Amino acid sequence: MRNGEDWTEETYAQAMQAIGYTFSDRTLLLAAFTHSSYANAHGGVCNERLEFLGDAVLQLIVTERLFKKYGEDEGVLTELRKQYVARPALEQAEHRMGLMRFLRHAGGEENLGGKTSSNLFEAVIGAIYSDGGLAPVRKFLAAHLSGTDAENFKTRLQEYVQETAKEAPEYRTRETEGGFYAEVFALGRHAGGKGTSKKAAETAAAKALLEIFQVR
Repeated sequence: MRNGEDWTEETYAQAMQAIGYTFSDRTLLLAAFTHSSYANAHGGVCNERLEFLGDAVLQLIVTERLFKKYGEDEGVLTELRKQYVARPALEQAEHRMGLMRFLRHAGGEENLGGKTSSNLFEAVIGAIYSDGGLAPVRKFLAAHLSGTDAENFKTRLQEYVQETAKEAPEYRTRETEGGFYAEVFALGRHAGGKGTSKKAAETAAAKALLEIFQVR
């Protein structure tokens, strides 16, 4: 992370390469990577307003994508959207891209809150939207955003079942000695899985059912 450092031409180029988008207005790019601690110490615009905008654009594009794909089943849409816009999913996307290495901040890492990574990802979305509109944001999210790793098997199963029969998988989970056991039912088949948490058990069950359906 760039603690108190100004950006060079090389930094701009590297950041845009990591994002996969070339900015016409590079002040937006710089603002997206400027933490409030840096702006307070050195002046300039921080990324909080872009984060606010990016959050709304993220919600819109993910909602739009799911609505077009799945129609009007509100319950399914809501659950799927949570898996794509939740903090863990945004953090994983940021980590894969390595965006935090470009963040300008003042002081030590103790000045960075727990949501800094996900907030940065949303700020980048806001900057891309401000610079180029919805089309490049759609491309950016399609390339970099997925459900959280722990939810991917559940997401893939839900998407497969929804596409096949317009219904949602049904999970039945119970606590057992040493953890949890979950069964998932869909399309006339079922599978089970164990885990140390309810989520882990349901993820294992979803993975097992995907294997039965031979979905890769």
